[in-house]
Amino acid sequence: MSDTNSVMLTALVRLRGALQDADLPLDLPGIEEQRTARREMIDQLEDYAIPRLMTIDAPLLAVVGGSTGAGKSTLVNSLVGSRVTTPGVLRPTTRSPVLVHHPDDVAWFGQDRLLPDLVRVQHATNDPDALQLVATTAVPAGLALLDAPDVDSVEERNRQLAAQLLAAADLWLFVTSAARYADQVPWDFLKQAAERSTAVAIVLDRTPDDAIETVSTHLARMLASRGLKDSPLFTVTEGKVDDDGLLPAHHVAEIRAWLASLAADTGARGAVVKQTLDGAIRTIARRTYGVADAAAEQAAVAERLRADADRAYDDAVTAISVASADGTLLRGEVLARWQEFVGTGELLKSLEDKVGWFRDRVVNAIKGKPQQAERVTVAVESGLETLILEHAEAAAERAEASWQQLAAGQGLLARADQDLGRASRDLRRKAERAVRDWQSDVLDMVRSEGAEKRSTARFLAFGVNGLSVALMVVVFAHTAGVTGAEAGIAGGSAVLGQKLLEAVFGDQAVRSLAERARRSLEQRITELFRAERERYLALVASLELKPGAPDRLRDATRRVDDLRYAESKRGAE
Repeated sequence: MSDTNSVMLTALVRLRGALQDADLPLDLPGIEEQRTARREMIDQLEDYAIPRLMTIDAPLLAVVGGSTGAGKSTLVNSLVGSRVTTPGVLRPTTRSPVLVHHPDDVAWFGQDRLLPDLVRVQHATNDPDALQLVATTAVPAGLALLDAPDVDSVEERNRQLAAQLLAAADLWLFVTSAARYADQVPWDFLKQAAERSTAVAIVLDRTPDDAIETVSTHLARMLASRGLKDSPLFTVTEGKVDDDGLLPAHHVAEIRAWLASLAADTGARGAVVKQTLDGAIRTIARRTYGVADAAAEQAAVAERLRADADRAYDDAVTAISVASADGTLLRGEVLARWQEFVGTGELLKSLEDKVGWFRDRVVNAIKGKPQQAERVTVAVESGLETLILEHAEAAAERAEASWQQLAAGQGLLARADQDLGRASRDLRRKAERAVRDWQSDVLDMVRSEGAEKRSTARFLAFGVNGLSVALMVVVFAHTAGVTGAEAGIAGGSAVLGQKLLEAVFGDQAVRSLAERARRSLEQRITELFRAERERYLALVASLELKPGAPDRLRDATRRVDDLRYAESKRGAE
């Protein structure tokens, strides 16, 4: 292999990898066209461009393709002079493609050289994933014929295989008939051949003698108008097929002689290969930019879906953080139980009196009320759980609504194994556990802070549970955001809780305890909602979009284009 070919081979392998990385899983407008283009380019790189560049001296591969009933198999058998491929009696006929080659060329057609996805067999089979190899000296060395399925087969697998085989050809031997030469599907393939600069020869088969001149003239004009005026055009008149399924030898003599001369002429053979290979590489490089743009759009939409889910849950966490610190929770059941616990009416009247006297009153008020402290704890637990569940439901609804605005989001939601518009089924259980764990954190903080004060009268009077309840109340009114009639009650309750704690621990310790308790609550709520949002983010992650894939594809394409340009400059010198 020349250094030039080696460098291009490396660039094509890199391009194939970049195409494989540029996955297009999201259902966006126009995406099917780009998915098809991506699949076709990967196939052509693997089936033709890369193996052909690795084995530039391999025999010329002529793929015989065309319309249903055009007589492709009969033509191949007649060119070889024996039955090597079975014509389809029933339509559609599912069978493996047949590759006929000279015995000396068998090494060129191994699994690692050409069409690597097709298993090699030496016998007739109906397996479309197999390639039947037939060795015969009737085919000249340096040339191989491949009988492909119908390009217009009613069976999709046949059509796909026909397209794959034609894309792997050095030369198309395209067969049509007087009855089918104007059909649209064959011309779609021929248009692709013209765009790719693929070497093409046309065989007008099964044509009555009296129609040959008229039909061939019209067909030649059609070829010229579609950029294929230089393609050889052969005609095969209708003839009686013998018992071996062969046409009379003189009916195909012109085609056989042309193929034999091509096989014998190394320069001509190399020119055909170069023409088709260069055209294939040029066309692949041109088409990759559309795939790169589609991959970039996929990444942008995936990022939007991810951001929408993040925003919905970030807003929920923020809302809970605000509501759990602005006095909102110090109303209803929590406020009632707290007042029962501290005897708020008596104590509020004492707030402006001397601190020492106030502390004594607090001690007297709290003594003997462990049951009320537990009631406050239960009320706090219920209030926090309700707050969490309400915001989790709202976040799920907002995230789902934003995803429903995009077809891609709708597709992902349809793949989910649960209703993402609602909070997860086990969130209530998790919320209960998270709140209890937080309350346990608060108990541990108070117990640790009061380790040296457990024997004091005030600590004993309040108890760990009582002091923990007071700390929760202080946390819930951190920003004093309650307004209106409740402001005085909630605010007073928080001040009372703080004074109670200061009576035991002192000012600085209380500030530190309250901050640690707030952080603990925020961390547990954030962790709880991380699991909720992960239901959405996991769907985006399941797309397995590779970061930077569009840019890597564009870079790989530019490298191929640069090498092609450099080669054309050398050729012009």
